[in-house]
Amino acid sequence: MAKDPVRVLVTGAAGQIGYALVPMIARGVMLGPDQPVILHMLDIPPAAESLNGVKMELVDAAFPLLKGVVATTDVVEACTGVNVAVMVGGFPRKEGMERKDVMSKNVSIYKSQASALEKHAAANCKVLVVANPANTNALILKEFAPSIPEKNITCLTRLDHNRALGQISERLSVQVSDVKNVIIWGNHSSTQYPDVNHATVKTPAGEKSRKLLHTLASLKNSHQLLLKWIAGLMLLPCEN
Repeated sequence: MAKDPVRVLVTGAAGQIGYALVPMIARGVMLGPDQPVILHMLDIPPAAESLNGVKMELVDAAFPLLKGVVATTDVVEACTGVNVAVMVGGFPRKEGMERKDVMSKNVSIYKSQASALEKHAAANCKVLVVANPANTNALILKEFAPSIPEKNITCLTRLDHNRALGQISERLSVQVSDVKNVIIWGNHSSTQYPDVNHATVKTPAGEKSRKLLHTLASLKNSHQLLLKWIAGLMLLPCEN
């Protein structure tokens, strides 16, 4: 028996991330190879022409699972009836801006979108916040969409986590898949804490943790260096 289509909202859909994301959703990468979808794509008015271009490409691709496309700059139209919301859009951090400056810009954006989801989304809508600072944006959304259960709202800070894994694997000359239990505490900001205290590394001799901690501890100001690297300000020195 055919499944009913799921309505999936992607904000910032005309941007680079949105442009890469929507065809993956349309071909079943996110919800499965047998789940039809109706894509709702939202972006700001200056990006309307690009957004329509994305819609045309989706139509041209003739994805069997794609049962409809809504491309709009109207937040109410975009949020109406959606079952899943992927919040990619946000104010971009520009040169010289701190993340707190971006945060203040995003408050109004997420307040508007959260209010529209609150009033117009499906009752059991699931929300994934991607735009940074993701933790804070998710909190703003939760505050202004109180009828959406807290368990249905999450955020994606995977980039920072992956950066930590990748840097450690290079430093210790191991495969990134062999590094486990690295934790990222806090927001995507200068106060973020990359925690390797519980991390382990798989070696031919088995799992090791002491080598990881000893190697990182041998770096002067190891936490500050990791933090700067995660913020994109520098690279850590790697062993030859």
